[in-house]
Amino acid sequence: MPLELTPRTLMGPGPSDVHPRILEAVGKQTIGHLDPQFVELMEAIKSLLKYTFKTKNEMTYTVSAPGSAGMETCFVNLVSPGDKVLVCINGVFGKRMLENVTRIGGEAVVLEFPWGSGVDPRKVEEELKKDPAIKIVSFVHGETSTGVLSDAEAIGKIARENDCLTIVDTVTSFVGTPLEVDKWGLDAVYTGSQKCLSCIPGLSPVTFSERALEKFDQRKTPVQSWFLDLSLIKNYWGTGEKRTYHHTAPVNSLYALYESLLLIKEEGLENCWERHFKNHLKLKEGLEKLNLEFLVDEKERTPQLNAIRVPEGVDEAKVRGRLLNEFNLEIGAGLGPLAGKIWRIGLMGYSSRKDNIDFLLDCLKKAL
Repeated sequence: MPLELTPRTLMGPGPSDVHPRILEAVGKQTIGHLDPQFVELMEAIKSLLKYTFKTKNEMTYTVSAPGSAGMETCFVNLVSPGDKVLVCINGVFGKRMLENVTRIGGEAVVLEFPWGSGVDPRKVEEELKKDPAIKIVSFVHGETSTGVLSDAEAIGKIARENDCLTIVDTVTSFVGTPLEVDKWGLDAVYTGSQKCLSCIPGLSPVTFSERALEKFDQRKTPVQSWFLDLSLIKNYWGTGEKRTYHHTAPVNSLYALYESLLLIKEEGLENCWERHFKNHLKLKEGLEKLNLEFLVDEKERTPQLNAIRVPEGVDEAKVRGRLLNEFNLEIGAGLGPLAGKIWRIGLMGYSSRKDNIDFLLDCLKKAL
């Protein structure tokens, strides 16, 4: 029996709508993961990722798994048992960073902030001055659970001044809002394919600075994960035509990622940032006409993920259910302490279009 799916408009926290060109790319003929043509594709993806991360880092590649594996790649390679890591938590994904540090056997120093507020660089600086044994600062740039944006540039500067590396989650922020890895001095940065990249889910681009690789080279213990070990991966994703087999890469998914990155290059990265911001302003204007309020203060909002307070007396799940079942429109619910209190509306990648915003506002007005 063939699988029949009802088309949806995806305007939640991810995945986002996939661009038709990317869907077409997935269907290209599969070739071998050591085929010279595929090696050429890998080099092209690395080059485009350097463009989108705004970095010259040679160790810039794609983990063959979702963003959570990108997160784990950064932690298992840079954190050794006993290492002290400052973990900044202001939502669900900061908590996942803490899980990684704990499972590796690192010593976590936790710095918590209210959900809906950014990581305060001054608090980070105070903590680092208080405890010089901390060698890594980890934080989420754009927190997916709240739609709050933290000042990665300021935190990166403070970390460098205190001789610390940074591990940064950019799963939601990547290509939807300004991110400059080299200029801001960030060390290990990961993202996911399914949000502002408008690609199919299941891939996690990462980049490692030279400072990060120096720390990796000084490890005294093996990396906890065989699959994510940089010493093995670099022989597959490294430079040159000769590659050492590591795993069977998801060839067709990487076709899709290449097409996604190509679309961003064609649009221009800065233009992509601007499109997301302008569409956020259009959405903001429409939501305010419906008397709906944002959770996050204007100066800390991610334009591509909007957390909206559920009005008093409204059954948020019923509204989401009606949007999905009557209008085939998906938005997201709140997580953790914000469950039942907010909706998360995504304007990510190909979903960030004016016609989508008009459609959402019309459907939301009817559902309310």
